[in-house]
This record gives sequence, C-alpha cells and structure tokens, in this order.
Amino acid sequence: MAHENTTAVVERYLVELAGVSGEESAEPIIRALLSSSVRRLHLLSATLLYRSYPRLSEPPMNLKTEEMLGGVVERMMKALRKVHPKTVREFFALANKHMRWELNEFARRLDREAHAVELHESRVESPPAISQDSSQVSPNTARMLGAIENLPDEERETFSLVRVQGMTQSDAAAVLGVSVKTVQRRLARTLPLLAAQLRDLQPQIPSERDGGASRS
Repeated sequence: MAHENTTAVVERYLVELAGVSGEESAEPIIRALLSSSVRRLHLLSATLLYRSYPRLSEPPMNLKTEEMLGGVVERMMKALRKVHPKTVREFFALANKHMRWELNEFARRLDREAHAVELHESRVESPPAISQDSSQVSPNTARMLGAIENLPDEERETFSLVRVQGMTQSDAAAVLGVSVKTVQRRLARTLPLLAAQLRDLQPQIPSERDGGASRS
C-alpha cells in the first residue's frame, strides 16, 4: 500500500510539473516531488550502494546511504529543472541514473586517494602497480555492468530494478506500469542475453569426453 501511495503521489506531481513552464514555477513542485519520493529513493540508494558498490561503505570511504542520497537529491533537483519525466517509470529511471553517477564519482574519489597514498608511501618516480583491490570495480565486474547496460531498454530496466536494486517483482511491475507476468518474462529473456555476453566468465565444467576430473 505504501508503494502504491508513493507511486500515486509521484504521478500527481509529475502531471503538475508537466503543466508549468519556467524554473521558478517548477521549483516548489520539484521539491514536493522529491520529498514525497524520498523514502523510495533512500531504499533504492541503499540497495545499489550495498549490493553493487559495497567497498564504498567500508573504510576508508565509509559512505552512508544518507550521504549518498543528499548528492542524488541535489543532482535530481538540477536535472528536473530541465527534464520533466512524463511517467513514474521515467522518474525512477532518471533517479537510478543519477544514483549510479553519484556512486561512480565516489568510486573515482576513492581511487584518487588510494593512488595518492601509494605514491606517497612508495617514493618512486614510476607509477606504482595498482591492485584490483584498490579499485571499486574489477575488470570482470565492469564487464558485467557493461553487459547489463547493453541490454534492450525494457530488459535493462527490469533487471536493474529486481536483480540490482532488490525490488520485488510486484514493486517493479508497479514502477514500470506492467504486470508481474511481464516482469517475469523480461527476466527470463535477460538471463540468456547476459550469459551469451559473459560466457567466458562462467566456470568450465569438464565434459565426459575430456575424462571428467583428473584422477591420481
């Protein structure tokens, strides 16, 4: 019920926002829109932070959801002055994009600080070797995120809401304006697409022809 109320309120403010022109007239509607959706934005931010960018929540960054959400709301304020989403789906897709941009900015900041410390401690002229652990996103993770971004629009949105941000299928269906069955069909189409792009990352299982596991 809470999600349904949030969706209805967001939809009402989007209608109001579409009917005004000029930043001054839109400002109070934008503030009310973000205020009414802050609980949902907080949930989405927390899910994305701890599932996709967990290292940012650990030392030395120790990023908190509230800190991240403040930056996301600021980004959304600026974006909504220029872009007026027509549907709840478009609104949350815009929010999701700015959440990723905010987290990517924190990740770049963490990398810069880590590299500065390494340079200071090594006292060498040549650039120090960068371990995978010092970077927020490993090469394999970057490939996975890239594969998700390359999915068709409907499959990408559905997969991101359910598998990345942790929404239930019914909540994702409400945000996308489709049935739960449609969400399930899109997820079913998504897995083969991702598997095809990431086939080399899957563990190799010895076949019977290869003799199975080696015997001593």
